[in-house]
Amino acid sequence: MPLQKGSPDTDGWRMNFLTRGRGRPDRGRLFPNFHRGNRGQPSVNTTERTDGACPPTCDPPKQDEPQKEMLTFEQNLERLQLSEASQQLIEREERLFGEMMETNALIHQEEDVNKLITDRRALEDLVNSTLRTSLSQAEVNENVLTSAVKAISQEEMQDWVWSQRSPQTSPAWRPSGWKNLHDSVIQSLVEERMMNPANPTMNHDSSSVQLDICSMGKQLKEDLLWVVEVVKKCYPPEENICQMYAKLYHQTFAARLRTIAEFVLNDRDGTYILLWINDFYPSTFCNPKLGEIDIESLENLLPDSLLAPLEEQFLNKQQHELTEYTKQVLEQAEQDWTARTEPKKEDGCFVSHVACDIIELIHSAVKEATHVLGSQNKVQSMMCVLTEVLQSFSTFLHDVMKQNKVHSKSIIKANLRCVEQFRDFIVRKSDLFPDSVRKSSLTVLTEMKQSVYIYLLGPVHKNLKPHYRKIGTQDWLKRPELNNLLESIEDQMMALEGLAESCHQELIGQLQQEVTVEYVRMLLKGKVQLQDREKQLRAYTVIKDNSESLNNLFTSMGSKEDWLKDVLTEIAEVLKLQDIAAIQMQVVSLGNTFPDLSERHVSALLKLKSNISTPDRRKVKETLLDTLSQTCVTDARPFFSKVKVKGALFK
Repeated sequence: MPLQKGSPDTDGWRMNFLTRGRGRPDRGRLFPNFHRGNRGQPSVNTTERTDGACPPTCDPPKQDEPQKEMLTFEQNLERLQLSEASQQLIEREERLFGEMMETNALIHQEEDVNKLITDRRALEDLVNSTLRTSLSQAEVNENVLTSAVKAISQEEMQDWVWSQRSPQTSPAWRPSGWKNLHDSVIQSLVEERMMNPANPTMNHDSSSVQLDICSMGKQLKEDLLWVVEVVKKCYPPEENICQMYAKLYHQTFAARLRTIAEFVLNDRDGTYILLWINDFYPSTFCNPKLGEIDIESLENLLPDSLLAPLEEQFLNKQQHELTEYTKQVLEQAEQDWTARTEPKKEDGCFVSHVACDIIELIHSAVKEATHVLGSQNKVQSMMCVLTEVLQSFSTFLHDVMKQNKVHSKSIIKANLRCVEQFRDFIVRKSDLFPDSVRKSSLTVLTEMKQSVYIYLLGPVHKNLKPHYRKIGTQDWLKRPELNNLLESIEDQMMALEGLAESCHQELIGQLQQEVTVEYVRMLLKGKVQLQDREKQLRAYTVIKDNSESLNNLFTSMGSKEDWLKDVLTEIAEVLKLQDIAAIQMQVVSLGNTFPDLSERHVSALLKLKSNISTPDRRKVKETLLDTLSQTCVTDARPFFSKVKVKGALFK
């Protein structure tokens, strides 16, 4: 760092060892006031202090205090007391050049100047060689290194002293710039050690790139720990020498990584670089001993222009491998089906491991990618593979249902649980997937589940169809036709055995909803005319009893859809009421509960009450339409939209 005139303590090096406070140093304390004779030599009665002791004006030492040994410059060099030697040279420099700023008449003795230059060079060489041993555990001497650091600080201070004087009086070597020299030596030392690191033990199949990076990383960690434990003690705290070393090592490591990354790398080497950037390297600084190093202030190891291609290369590899592995899982499931192998049972339920295996593959891929990339946010791009996997899975189940072989139903029952597991995984880990992938995947699963329900429940409804036909007929009003329907439903439950408990519960709930829809559809077909109050009350009683019986049956089989009994109960209330205002309120209540209730449904329902006039029917429908137009319900369950009512609206 170049010196700035008039700034006595800008970098912490110049004022560290002063005996006085801040500001311009007391020249009388730093250097004796020599009275000069001819040729710039000191007058008699002036004793040269070569060890930096107080000048003669100081009080003499007490008799009981041991006097410090006076050493020559050469002796200080020999004993590697570099700061003392530095102070002696500074004092000699002051005697030779300091008087010029007062007299402008000093004639330098060439011999003295040359000797001073030679001695300065000898001291500088020793300081440099001492600095170069800083990181060598076998060579470094803490006392010598401390003395060298102090000598550099003294030189920086003297540079500043001369910067305050006239440039014409300065020696040729001022400013000496020993701080810059120190930084240059340390930087050179770091680069040499990183270029020739100790080779770590690695796998025999490690590439030269991996060996190179790992060796540098190990050297970096070992040297920084040495700096923190040993070298740091030799510097004043304000120098923050640990951060300086960390920055130099970081810059050297980053430069080498950039050079490597500029070449075309195979997948393994590219992944290894990403691991170092996002895991191994940050982990190095997690060592508590290196806690004082501010790693956040260091630049990125690689610029985005080099990092992005490596990340893309890695993600493409991960996506390809994930696609291949999931394909193998589905191929195995298809082979088992082709071989007519019945799926295994656990606790009486057919099981398939397709979803578990694929989800585990995704988990592993995400975990590895997060580890390598240092962030889960970057993993989303490879999750588009999920939609393709689910499409393939859907195609497999469609083929199983279409061909309807011996064990097709068992395979479908086993894999219905897989559909549920995939959905739970996507919902629970929604942050893994881009919105488009998440939505498309859930759509595929919903369609898949509906196809499976149709496949499993289709035969059940086929057997129940004769009993559906009796609903809404005169016989239905005369005797309990529902008992036959309930018994037939119980008989059909055998065909639905072997499902996982959660799937069985949801399927039974679906069956309850479909039976209720069929019940309402047949009722609204209008096969029976309820001309008077007595028949309407009879219909009310039958429908309400049927609602309770159906709900009790399905609840006993595991259904949780007890809300469906409210559909029949509220319809029954409409049939029971005679006052047109009460009917209006009940229809509005039905519409509020089920906003998908349409005008066509109300027309069919009121048609059953053949004793209601046309204007009254119109009034009821208009009231419903007005209410629905002012109501915004978002969480209501759809029901009537599934009840298809044929025929024109009743006017």
